[in-house]
Amino acid sequence: MKRKNAGILVLYIILGWLAGAWVAKLLEPVKSLSFLTKSTLIKWSPQADLDILMYDVTIQLKLCILSLAGIIVAVWLYRRK
Repeated sequence: MKRKNAGILVLYIILGWLAGAWVAKLLEPVKSLSFLTKSTLIKWSPQADLDILMYDVTIQLKLCILSLAGIIVAVWLYRRK
């Protein structure tokens, strides 16, 4: 049985997410498809000041229905492989 690589799965997911986001960007001018292209912003900002070390990181993810569909297709393609 062939073992699948987790790094390749992550690559597929990122590429699927990007493809879905690009399609959503192209379809933004079409008003009747606005429910597919409306994005939700997920933001995480951990920070700490420990006297000798201070950090402030911000991670933002934009997710819409088309990017979610791209992720699902990417996982499906990975599993078919």
